[in-house]
Amino acid sequence: MAAGVASSSKRRVTATVTALLLLLVGGYGAADAADLVPGVLTTQPPVPDPAPFPRPGAEPAEPLLTALDPAAPVPSAERLTELSEALAADERTGGDVGVVVEDALTGEVLVDVGGARPRTPASSLKLLGAVAALDALGPGHVLRTTAVAGEGGQVVLVGGGDVLLTDGEANPRDVVGRASLRDLAAQVAGTLAGQEVRVAVDDSLFTGPLYAPGWGGIDLDFVMPIQPLAVRAGVAPDGGYQEDPALAAGAAFADALRAAGVEVRGEVVRAGAPAGGQELGAVESAPLRDVVAHTLAVSENSVAEVLSRLVAVADGEEATFAGATRAVLGRLAGLGIDTDGVTLADTSGLLVENQVPARVLADVVTTAMERPELHGAVTGLPAAGLEGTLSSRPMGPAAGVLRAKTGTLTTAVSLTGLVQDVEGRLLVFAVVADELELGGVGPARAAVDEWAAEVTACECG
Repeated sequence: MAAGVASSSKRRVTATVTALLLLLVGGYGAADAADLVPGVLTTQPPVPDPAPFPRPGAEPAEPLLTALDPAAPVPSAERLTELSEALAADERTGGDVGVVVEDALTGEVLVDVGGARPRTPASSLKLLGAVAALDALGPGHVLRTTAVAGEGGQVVLVGGGDVLLTDGEANPRDVVGRASLRDLAAQVAGTLAGQEVRVAVDDSLFTGPLYAPGWGGIDLDFVMPIQPLAVRAGVAPDGGYQEDPALAAGAAFADALRAAGVEVRGEVVRAGAPAGGQELGAVESAPLRDVVAHTLAVSENSVAEVLSRLVAVADGEEATFAGATRAVLGRLAGLGIDTDGVTLADTSGLLVENQVPARVLADVVTTAMERPELHGAVTGLPAAGLEGTLSSRPMGPAAGVLRAKTGTLTTAVSLTGLVQDVEGRLLVFAVVADELELGGVGPARAAVDEWAAEVTACECG
């Protein structure tokens, strides 16, 4: 096993932190873009509506949650390996699966079935960028969208990475629409009332191509052109994505200025904000920990790519796809995660060229649990049968006690996260099957869900 996983002396997690499993993030309903393939894959009855659970928001502090019992028995590595080898041999998974299971308290590796082999992780890849962003920027970081006075009566809308803006009323209790262009326009109107202005957009925070090399066809149905400024992650009012989300946001801002009493002339254009230009107004996103939680819960491809670009900006890399992948890998290495075998073609997981060993996925989860500033990457994982991309996957006894990042492409399925077994022991796991036949995604997901249920219910202590 790689040093980043095997060194249990550096992989000990306090009982308080491991109890993160008990914090269930409430109510995200959108489906993983890649998981919009075959429906409910279980014969188990539906899970009743859960009681309300706390949402992320406050900065994690110790003690955070009720501690799990450190005396809970550690499950038998032999029995868990038998279950995992049966999954790997299951014809529904293509007969070749990477499975890693670790004891969360000690870091002991209980299962390693093909865990070192690089595989296509699909959307489980989003965990890498999420952890890197929290490490680079901090959980309380907010993304500012500003309006700056330009030359010749120009107002420049400057994108700072918030692509979850709204052009309607701000929603202070949600992540999407926390910041409103309407509010920004009202601030500007208070300064420029009665003046004629022209509106420009500065989206120069990111550079390079708008789409990752290799994206095309159906991929473009699930991700916007990557820019640092957008309304509702670039989704157009009639569905699909805006061809130019930044300019579309600029047009919405211009409309909001008109509604606020400012006369706006001409078309919205691109222009750089002048150095030292007067700031006329600003709005702020939800804290980064909440943006990360939302991204993981609903598997938001566009925001995942933007977060990785922001890591590149923070670390002085070029803010391109290539720069973002380098920055993410650099951050993970700095956290002590062995990234040997990792190849990143994007950071949303859309491309089959992405290669990540299951052991790295497990190590990322363990690292996020160890460090309070990275907890958002754990609390953001949806719970089986309750939330986000796992809302329609009850998994029998795993319902409510398993939380994981899903991943599905046409030939790959993954599940990466945490589960509390029937004996009360918290386990970290990563499962990746990436040699599926076309049309085999549904059966493979069913097999993985059955494995998760077996691990949860196994009295293996």
